[in-house]
Amino acid sequence: MVSQITKETFLKLKEAEEILCTAESCTGGMISAAITDMSGSSDVFDCAFITYSNEAKMKLVNVSSESLDYHGAVSQQVAEEMAKGALKQSPKATISIAVTGVAGPNGGSEEKPVGTVWFALAHGDKVISEKKLLDGDRDQVRKSTVYHALSMIVSELSSSES
Repeated sequence: MVSQITKETFLKLKEAEEILCTAESCTGGMISAAITDMSGSSDVFDCAFITYSNEAKMKLVNVSSESLDYHGAVSQQVAEEMAKGALKQSPKATISIAVTGVAGPNGGSEEKPVGTVWFALAHGDKVISEKKLLDGDRDQVRKSTVYHALSMIVSELSSSES
């Protein structure tokens, strides 16, 4: 499942001559690992920011402390700031994907249960974000997060072609 979408993402990035960077929290680098598993990935991938802690989110990708305090790490605001910050901090990237969520089995709340993940994609001046409630154990939530993040990239690059 992930390998097919990884190949499709790789090909879309290559065809569109786009360079990807990631800002990952709950996946801990799994999105960037999926892309860099592909031979030739240096043509389409620049860098990854693994921002598991709030301090890393602030220091590495410029998430504001106000956003973290008011909205929490698992929020639309923080995901969007992560995506925009990663794109700004990357030396070469033209598109970024960011994820922040609760992979479990602990850490969930009534408002943000285990499986809650916010995704944000920044491409030029455009920022797209969405929230998903993913099923399964920690491993399944993280793999589903990678799959959905890669699908968002494919969707964005497909719509940019039109």
